[in-house]
Amino acid sequence: MKTTGTPEGENATRLIDERIASLSDWRGETLARLRALIQDAVPDVAEEWKWRGTPVWSHGGILCTGETYKEVVKTTFAKGASLPDPAGLFNSSLEGNTRRAIDFRQGEPIDEAAFKALVRAAAELNAAKAKR
Repeated sequence: MKTTGTPEGENATRLIDERIASLSDWRGETLARLRALIQDAVPDVAEEWKWRGTPVWSHGGILCTGETYKEVVKTTFAKGASLPDPAGLFNSSLEGNTRRAIDFRQGEPIDEAAFKALVRAAAELNAAKAKR
């Protein structure tokens, strides 16, 4: 994970830690697992805290968010419509032209390899757009 040494970056990591700890059910476990997969896929990913309490992972731009709701943990990929998804993970926000999301429900397995591939593809897309 990218450590910038700034109070904002350290604060975002702390706030995400606190969010995970506050979710004492399957949602906290799922968000923690997704966070670990994101960090494994893009080791220098930056953590941010935006929009009044949404964990965000960035690398040359937003990769995805980690939102928690009563029935799902949702990862929304900022440029998901432009990402290859051969495993068909995207199952939410499919009608938009830009974003795509994955709703994770209690007890559903996470296809870790496919999820990490999406995160890496999002980072590669951001890097390619930055070179233009």
